[in-house]
Amino acid sequence: MSNDGSTIFGGGGGSSVTSYGGIVNEMFDSGGGPVDGPPVSANGKSPKKGAVPLIDEDSQSTPRGSTAGDGGAGSPSMEFANSRPGGLSTISGVFAPVALSMFSILLFLRMGFVVGQLGFLMTILQLAMAYAIVMLTVLSLCAISSNGAVEGGGVYYMISRSLGPEFGGAIGVLFFVANVFSCALYISGFTEALMNNIGNGQFPDSPTWRFLYCVLVSLVLLILSLLGSALFAKTALITFMLISICYFTWILSVCFNGHMEVAIPKVNTPAYRVPVNVSDPSQGMVEDFNQNLTANYTGWSFHTLGENMFPNYTMDYTTEKPTDFALMFAIIFSGVTGLMAGANMSGELARPSVSIPRGTVQAVFTTLFAYIATAFLMAATSSRYLLQNDYTVMMDTNFHRIFILIGIFSTTLFSSMSNLIGSSRVLNRLSHDKLFGCLLRPAKIEIGDRNPVVSVVITWICVVLVFLVGAMNKIAKLTSIFFLLSYMGVNVATLALELTSAPNFRPTFKYFSWQTCALGVLATGTMMLVVDASMSALGVVVLMTLIMVLHYQAPSVSSGSISQALIYHQVRKYLLLLDVRKEHVKYWRPQILLLVSRPASACSLLDFVNDLKKSGLYVVGHVRKGDMDSSVPVDPLQQVFPYWLSLIDYLKLKAFVELTMSNNIRHGIQQLMRLSGLGAMKPNTVVIGFHELAPSQVTLQESQLLKDLRFSKIDRAAVVEYFTAGDYMPKELDGNLERLSPVDYVNVLKDVLHMTKNLCVARHFSKLDKEALSRGWNGQKRYIDVWPVDLQKPQETGLGWDNSSLFLLQLACILSMSSRWRSYTKLRVFICVNSLQDMHRRERQLKTVLQTLRIDGESSVVPWDHVVCHYQPANGAASANTTIPSVDLPAAYISAFNDMVKRYSEEAAITLLNLPVPPDNAEDDGDRYLEMVRNLTDALPPTLLVHGVSSVISTAL
Repeated sequence: MSNDGSTIFGGGGGSSVTSYGGIVNEMFDSGGGPVDGPPVSANGKSPKKGAVPLIDEDSQSTPRGSTAGDGGAGSPSMEFANSRPGGLSTISGVFAPVALSMFSILLFLRMGFVVGQLGFLMTILQLAMAYAIVMLTVLSLCAISSNGAVEGGGVYYMISRSLGPEFGGAIGVLFFVANVFSCALYISGFTEALMNNIGNGQFPDSPTWRFLYCVLVSLVLLILSLLGSALFAKTALITFMLISICYFTWILSVCFNGHMEVAIPKVNTPAYRVPVNVSDPSQGMVEDFNQNLTANYTGWSFHTLGENMFPNYTMDYTTEKPTDFALMFAIIFSGVTGLMAGANMSGELARPSVSIPRGTVQAVFTTLFAYIATAFLMAATSSRYLLQNDYTVMMDTNFHRIFILIGIFSTTLFSSMSNLIGSSRVLNRLSHDKLFGCLLRPAKIEIGDRNPVVSVVITWICVVLVFLVGAMNKIAKLTSIFFLLSYMGVNVATLALELTSAPNFRPTFKYFSWQTCALGVLATGTMMLVVDASMSALGVVVLMTLIMVLHYQAPSVSSGSISQALIYHQVRKYLLLLDVRKEHVKYWRPQILLLVSRPASACSLLDFVNDLKKSGLYVVGHVRKGDMDSSVPVDPLQQVFPYWLSLIDYLKLKAFVELTMSNNIRHGIQQLMRLSGLGAMKPNTVVIGFHELAPSQVTLQESQLLKDLRFSKIDRAAVVEYFTAGDYMPKELDGNLERLSPVDYVNVLKDVLHMTKNLCVARHFSKLDKEALSRGWNGQKRYIDVWPVDLQKPQETGLGWDNSSLFLLQLACILSMSSRWRSYTKLRVFICVNSLQDMHRRERQLKTVLQTLRIDGESSVVPWDHVVCHYQPANGAASANTTIPSVDLPAAYISAFNDMVKRYSEEAAITLLNLPVPPDNAEDDGDRYLEMVRNLTDALPPTLLVHGVSSVISTAL
C-alpha cells in the first residue's frame, strides 16, 4: 500500500528502532554530561556546520565536555554556588556603589531645596513613598538574584533570563535609557556645583556653555570608563569612606554652628532681579548683582523647625518654573534610584547571588536613615527663605566649604560613572543576545579583560544627547519615569515567577511574596502617573512596542520565557474548566489527528489540514515500529522529536506532534487515537492518507520551508536531509519498503469508526498547490466541490442529510472560511437527481438547506440517472432501493460516478466525497474495498473522502 502525496500510514509507517540514523540534538550520558563526538544526521553523516547548536548560548563559560555532576566551574547546574576568585566583596562591590549612587546629588545639592518646598513632614512622607517603592523593588531584585547564577549585564541579565527575550529585552532597553538619563543628571549636578563654586564668574555661563562643560566632564568619564571598570569598582569603598567623612563634617558643623547670615548665591538670578522702574512695573525686571542678599541660618531652634514643618511651594530658580508635589517627588526619586548599581556590577562580584541581596538591603536602610537625619537637621537649623533660595546650603553652612565640595564631586562623579559603566554593560549584553540583530552588532566588540569599549562609546553619545534636555531638574523627571518603568519590570518579573509556581524558582532570599511584588507594580505605576501622566503613558507605549517587536524579531534563547510558564499555568487551569460533559454541538469544531508515516511526502496534506482545523486542535501523529530497549540510555523518540518540531515550525503549522512506538503499527495508531490530546481537547476527527499501490515519491524540498525561523535550533538543510534520507525507513530483505498491508489499513479505518471518531481519507494531495489558488483558473476562482452522495443509498440522495453528509458539508464550509481559500475559491454543493422533473424541487431544497445552515455556497443539481442505472446487486436483481455493501458496489456504477465527478469538478481545487463504509471482514474484502475506493477517486483533483459519525451542525441561535 502506498502513501499518496502525503500518505499517511498507507506508506511506510513501520520503521524499526534503528532506522533513524541519529539526532543532532544534545544528549546526555548516564553521568549527566554531553555525549562526546559530533552529532549525526539521519543518513549517518555529520550535519553541516552550525546546523544544530543545541547548547545554552548563555553559558559561555561552560566547557562543552564538562559533566553536570562534576561540580566544576563549568557546570551549569552548580554555577550559582561557585564564587569568582578575585571578585568583589559585598561591601566594596554592592554596598558602597549602591550607597554612593543613592546619595548622589540629592544629599549634597538638593536636600535643602526639597525641605524648603515640602517641609519636614512632607519630605519624610515622600522619602517614605520613594523608599517603599525602592524597598519593594529591592525585595523582588533580591529574589531574582538569589535564584541562580548571575552573569554580566546586571538587572537586564536577571530580567531577561527570568521573563524571556521579549519582556527582558524591552525592559533592558528602558533600563539602559534610565541609566543614560541618570548619568546625564549626575554630570549636570557636577557641572552646576563646579560653576557655582569654582567659576566665580571667571568662566562664561549660559545654557550653551553649560552644555559644553557637561560634554567635557563626560569626556573625562568616557576615558576612565574605557580604561576598564575593575579599578573603578575597587575604589568604591574608598570613595564611600571619603563621602562619609565629608558628610560628618556637616553634622559636626550643625552641632556647633550658631546663628549666621548666609549669602544667596548669584546663580539664583530671580532673587537678584529688581524692577527697572519702581514706579512703573511694566518696564520689567533686571538682575542687580551689586545687592548683598542674605538668608538667616538660626542654628538649633524649635521655632525654625515649626516653620519648616509643612509645605510651601514656590519656584525652582534653575528652571524658573513653579514647584508642586509631583516635581518634588520626581527630584527625590531620581536621587534614590541607585539601588541597581550593585546588580550592574554582577560580572565583577565574587558571589553575586549572595552579595546583591545583602549589600543592596544594607545600603537602602543606611541611605534612608541618612536622608531622614539630614532633612531633620536642615529643618531645625535653616530658615525657609534660605532653604528655598540656596541649593548649596549644606556647603554654605559647613565650617569649610571644601569638604562638601569634595563630597559633591565624589558622589556625582562616582554615580555618573557607575551609570555609564552599568548602561554600557546592559547594551553589551543586549548585543550578545542578538535581540536587535545587526543594529547593535558593534556593541559586542570588547578588548582586554572583556571591556566593551564600543558599548561605552555608544552610551556616552546617548548621554551627550540627553544634555540637550536642559537643567538638572528637567532631566530628573524623565529619569524618574524611566526608572519607575524599569522597577515595574523587576516587580512584574518576580510576580510572574511567583504566580506560575515554577518549581525551579527557589530563591534563597525569602522576605518577599506575590503581595509585595503586586504592591510594587501598583506603587510604581501610580507614581509614574503622579510624576507625569503623559510621559508615563508614552513610556508604556514604547515598552509595549518593544515587547511586540522583540516577540517577532528576537532570536531563540535557551534561558526560557516567562510567557511559556504563564501560558502553562493558565492553560492547565482552563483545561480543568473545559468539561467534556458540557460540550454542545453549537460550539463544535474539528479537532484533528493527522496520521503521518513519511512527512517528506505529506507536506501538502500537512498544510491543508492546518487550514481545515478552524482554530481547533491539530495533532500530527506518527507511529514508529519497534521496542523500547532498556539498554539504550535515551528514548529513541526523544532523539527524533526536535526534527519533527522543526519541520512543523518550518512549514508554519499550528500543530502539536505526538510520537509513539509499537511493535504493530495498527496498535500504535490506536494508542494515538486514545491518548492524543488532554481533557476535553482530544481529537474527534482522524485524517489518514490513502493506501496507494506504490509508495509516493519524496517531495520535501528546502524551498518548501520558511527561510528563517526564530526558535528552531536545527538547520533547514538538516531537517530536509533527515526526512528525505535513504535510511529514514529501513528496507526489508526483498528491497521493498516496510508498509501496512491492505488488511491492516482497512482495519485502521474501522478502528477509527469504532472509536466514534470522524474519518477522512485523503488522496491526490500531491497535486494540491495553494500558491496556484491565487492565480485562479483562467482568471476565475477555483471551486471547493462537495458531493454529499451516499453511493450505498442512492435512493436517499438529495433528501437524506445524515450525519456523514452534514459533516462533509461542515468541513467544506470550514475550509471556505479560512483566509486563503476564502479569497480564491468558491464553495459548490452538488445534488444528484434521478429525473429532470425533480431538478427544480431538489434545487429549492438544497438552497433552503444552505440558507438554514448559513453556508454561503452555490447549489448545483445534476442528473445521474445514467449512473444509478448501473446500481444493482451482484446477483443481478436490479433494485434502486437496495443497500449494497461497499465492496459489492458494481464497477460500472463506480466508474460512471467517477466520470461524472471528473466532468463537473474539472475546475475544482479540491473535492469532498462521502466515504463508503469499510467492510466488516477486512481479511477477505480489504483488497476489494481499496480497489473500489481507488476506482472511485481515480484521476480526480485532490480528494477528501469523509465519513462522519456525530452531529456537527446546529441551526439554533
